[in-house]
Amino acid sequence: MSPAQRTRPLGTKTAGPGHPVYITGEIGINHNGDLDKALALIDAAADAGCDAVKFQKRTPEICTPRDQWDVERDTPWGRMTYIDYRHRVEFGEEEYRRIDEHCRERGIDWFASPWDTEAVAFLEKFDLPAHKVASASLTDDELLRALRATGRTVILSTGMSTPKQIRHAVEVLGSDNILLCHATSTYPAKAAELNLRVIHTLQAEYPNVPIGYSGHETGLQTTLAAVALGATFVERHITLDRAMWGSDQAASVEPGGLQRLVRDIRVVEESLGDGVKRVYESELGPMRKLRRVAGVVAQGDREQAADREPAAV
Repeated sequence: MSPAQRTRPLGTKTAGPGHPVYITGEIGINHNGDLDKALALIDAAADAGCDAVKFQKRTPEICTPRDQWDVERDTPWGRMTYIDYRHRVEFGEEEYRRIDEHCRERGIDWFASPWDTEAVAFLEKFDLPAHKVASASLTDDELLRALRATGRTVILSTGMSTPKQIRHAVEVLGSDNILLCHATSTYPAKAAELNLRVIHTLQAEYPNVPIGYSGHETGLQTTLAAVALGATFVERHITLDRAMWGSDQAASVEPGGLQRLVRDIRVVEESLGDGVKRVYESELGPMRKLRRVAGVVAQGDREQAADREPAAV
């Protein structure tokens, strides 16, 4: 399988082997329904060097179980019913037009995880690089078919899903335009349950599909390990302050941590190289200084080439 067959377009960029890791800051609903906070999170992602930010888009009446609508809960805006809360944290077209404009101003992509087919139709009003399937939606065939029909790249997270469920979702979506993300859907996820080697399992199972990583852990080192294992796409939840109200805040990365994460991902991917063992020009000085015995095998391409030439007759 050639590397070109494992790449996917994401706007003007490409995700897959041989391309820089595509880094997404997952805003989700960490804006708490506040457009100014959403714009500040976009700024934080752009300043850190992320390629994109991601939101979540729901139609509350569809995505909220009917028996939960009238259940009251305490929120930063006082006590309200759950359906009112779902509306309170949801952005409409006016807010997303502002988000779209701000992202273009900052030179960063945005896309979202639609949780229902009406949300897909809503997002199709914008020229997005991709759609994302949240792990919780992997078994929603109707949603998957609607996303496939858009013709856009579809990023599929695989948390809380069995191999059989993943295979079925890939069959529904088709493998030509998808990117798979390994994920563990616990917030925050324990290191012992991240099972990063599943990245290799997915690479072997889906050789024509680029594999990424959607992390919900605390800390940064395990996401860097995912890149070292071959993740071509990385997504982490981001927040302005982990102490803010909201279920995803504790498993999110603050602006300073996001800057370090992007910086270190770029260092890791540069350090991985191409796998071809060679003697670097920078090693020749230390070789002359430190290698006491040259050895019986010739050093250097010129000498190796001379060794391969046939003797004159």
